[in-house]
Amino acid sequence: MNKMSKEEIFNMLSKALVELFEIPKEKIKLEAKLYEDLEIDSIDAIDMIDHIKKKTGYRMEAAAFKEVRTLGDIVNVVFEKLSQIS
Repeated sequence: MNKMSKEEIFNMLSKALVELFEIPKEKIKLEAKLYEDLEIDSIDAIDMIDHIKKKTGYRMEAAAFKEVRTLGDIVNVVFEKLSQIS
């Protein structure tokens, strides 16, 4: 399991949003709301969870993903989980 900084996690997610979901880079900000601003749907959410798992080794639970509202929320959840694992 890799330890990643919040910036590294954000950059990994940003790259995925551009490449996998074709979201314009200028829309991708920490405060961007997943559903309203980035138009992430439930299928996209599953793809995002899989991408996070591939890149970090941490599988975010679908229930946890439902709790997040912004891209920054995801960064924080992933960062916290990665920080707990030594």
